[in-house]
Amino acid sequence: MNLKELMEQNLTNILIGMLGVIVILLIFVIIILIKQRKLKIKYTKFMEGSNGKTLEKVILERFTDIDNLKSDALKIYDEIDDIKENLLTTIQKIGIIKYDAFMEMGGKLSFALALLDKNNDGIIINSVHSSREGCYTYLKEIIKGESFLELSREEKDALDEAVKYNTFMV
Repeated sequence: MNLKELMEQNLTNILIGMLGVIVILLIFVIIILIKQRKLKIKYTKFMEGSNGKTLEKVILERFTDIDNLKSDALKIYDEIDDIKENLLTTIQKIGIIKYDAFMEMGGKLSFALALLDKNNDGIIINSVHSSREGCYTYLKEIIKGESFLELSREEKDALDEAVKYNTFMV
């Protein structure tokens, strides 16, 4: 081979290599153009009907809304804590026993009613019904599930029923 043929062959190889690089670059350009078009469509949709100032205003309004929601949530949590604290002192447990105060009378018109809070503090109301003399009502204080005064069998049963009362409160 002479020098001229060798140069022509090298030139042909260089041209084929350059053509391959151009094809690869053309494919990359097409891919980039497709991605750029998709991005432009998304951008146009995002900016539709907005300019920079209105878009900034919308974003700032959203941040203000988020701050307001956080503030409201904190207030609600504080109110829930207050409600939980108040529930500790409300009547949550109830026990009632109806009985005949005097064996000769029927109908179980007398009753013992225990009203307790979550800590088993409260009262027992005992209403004894007598047809001849009327109705007598007694009240006894309960602290931590116990009374300092002696309890009748019915009052004890009402207290036990109230203490065992399954409450779903906090």
